[in-house]
Amino acid sequence: MPDKRISFFTSPIGLGHATRDVAIVVHLGADVSFTTGGGAARLLAGAGESVRDEYSPPRFEVDGSGKLRNPARWLWRYYRYYKDCKRIASRVIARENPDVVVSDEDFASIAVAQEMGIRTILITDILQTSFTAGWPGTAIEGRMNRAMREMMRRCDAVIMPEAGRSTRNVFRVGPITRSPSRTREEIRRACGFEKKTVLVSVGGTDAGAFLIDRVLDAMAAIDRGRAGGGTETVIVSGPSIEVAAAGRKGVRGRNARVMGYVDNLHEMILAADVLVSLAGRSTIDEAEAAGTPSVFIPIAGHFEQEANAARLGFSASDIDRLAEMIGAKLDEPRRPDADGANAATGDGGGSGIGGHHDSGRAGAKAAARLIASVAAR
Repeated sequence: MPDKRISFFTSPIGLGHATRDVAIVVHLGADVSFTTGGGAARLLAGAGESVRDEYSPPRFEVDGSGKLRNPARWLWRYYRYYKDCKRIASRVIARENPDVVVSDEDFASIAVAQEMGIRTILITDILQTSFTAGWPGTAIEGRMNRAMREMMRRCDAVIMPEAGRSTRNVFRVGPITRSPSRTREEIRRACGFEKKTVLVSVGGTDAGAFLIDRVLDAMAAIDRGRAGGGTETVIVSGPSIEVAAAGRKGVRGRNARVMGYVDNLHEMILAADVLVSLAGRSTIDEAEAAGTPSVFIPIAGHFEQEANAARLGFSASDIDRLAEMIGAKLDEPRRPDADGANAATGDGGGSGIGGHHDSGRAGAKAAARLIASVAAR
């Protein structure tokens, strides 16, 4: 498919959209370009992709307890952001003249491409949003959801990274995750993980800053109660939180280190003994692929994160039980078929990085096949 032009438009809200798009394009033999913004642009560029860094999404306002503030105001800002993205997408698509537009939850590019008669593919975790309660927020969101459903109906394919039955043009391909290039022990040595390691991931925005402080407090309590301590907390604060500001109380003297932004979070999750994270879909999928015991704390009021967390038995109120939950996870064995126990031969058998990363690789391959088939029409 080298003669086909494919334009990806990747939501820059968090890094999960970009990480799964990286996993997909590995299996596409086509001319691919990306339009996104911020940390997502940084991650894609680091993976060697051609990227336009043009989108600037609205910030989530999250208080110190982890609750989403003013969701109706955020939705209104998102609507204005959507209009800005339509102008950007119109310019990019007119210039690139792609055979197919692939949108990872960037609905503006889908709208523009459909208006121009270009084939469209949507990659999404959701079929509608549910941020607001009460008028006028629900009226605005209802209008947006109706427009979203019409866009999906007109798409050549809608790819959902989850297990389940495919219907009409909606294809559920299973989780889409990146595969590690090294064994767990190799990654641990490279990262200097010598103790029981608790990895804290707060995503690609600054919305998860509240979680850093709460985990540091929980780890202090855990270390006081564990004979000999023996744990280390590693904070991946992402591209939107300054290292110096990671945690209002700071990390000095708290047996923790800040690694800031990393482009191989999937490998660090594999290397860690416990993961504590916001409840983003891609991070959950990468943790399940790695077999790493995990605690997922959703932003309260963020419907998608709350649903992701509930599927695994977590809720926003668990923020007040972190010491108890992390302590239990530290004593929990890794899943015996997790990939990290094997050598990095990639054959999926007893000697390779296979197991659950095979399912993530299968999802990425299935998505790539769908994109290729639509582009070839």
